[in-house]
Amino acid sequence: MYNCSVSLFLTDYSGYRPGHRKDKIVKETEEETARALVCEAGKRLLREGLVERTWGNVSRISSEEMIVTPGGLEYEALTPADMVKVNIRTLEYTGKLKPSSEKNLHARIYLERKNINAVIHTHQQNASTLAAARRTLPPVLDDMAQIVGPDVRVAQYAASSSRAIVKNTIKALRGRMAAFMANHGAVCIGRDLDEAFVVAQVLEKACKTYIEAEFLGGAKSVRKFDAILMHRYYLRKYSKQKK
Repeated sequence: MYNCSVSLFLTDYSGYRPGHRKDKIVKETEEETARALVCEAGKRLLREGLVERTWGNVSRISSEEMIVTPGGLEYEALTPADMVKVNIRTLEYTGKLKPSSEKNLHARIYLERKNINAVIHTHQQNASTLAAARRTLPPVLDDMAQIVGPDVRVAQYAASSSRAIVKNTIKALRGRMAAFMANHGAVCIGRDLDEAFVVAQVLEKACKTYIEAEFLGGAKSVRKFDAILMHRYYLRKYSKQKK
């Protein structure tokens, strides 16, 4: 599907050591794979209705660097080469395109949550509704409690891409796999891109259920204690079972 060629020709053997070329090839191949995955994830955001046009962003981490979607470009026209490599500590990036303006948030999540390897920022409809209402989402569904967490908090409002929004969102994400960004959208995280997308899908279903249940006399939540236990079991046991 993608052209991920790697040059094996060496013209300078000075300083060569056994395994050096192999290590370099592996690293380059891993980066190309990450670029392809992130590029496809951006297109998937559109297909699944989690964003519109150029909004939202996706990243995947490898060691001290993350591959992130560029800012302000149509997802459908992007190629793996358009993805941007960013150092999560310095925020320095390579390439002609600029990374998403939310790169600071992605980087901080990776630094704070060592087990997280993928981040998706969405503008999905029902999650955005609760974000605009600044309403915490209680555990109204079992799968939401298991996969997302015992509730979904709202990060206090701050301007997009600001230091404040990064700080507020990190706080709202503690112990959770998703958070609302007040009057903005949602951020969903995972141990890989597939899990991050599952979080986004389950979050959207739970938000829709909650909104509609409120019109039927009020949503009834799972007990907070039970929700916490379900989430811990999912993270530690269920999601690691052999398939």
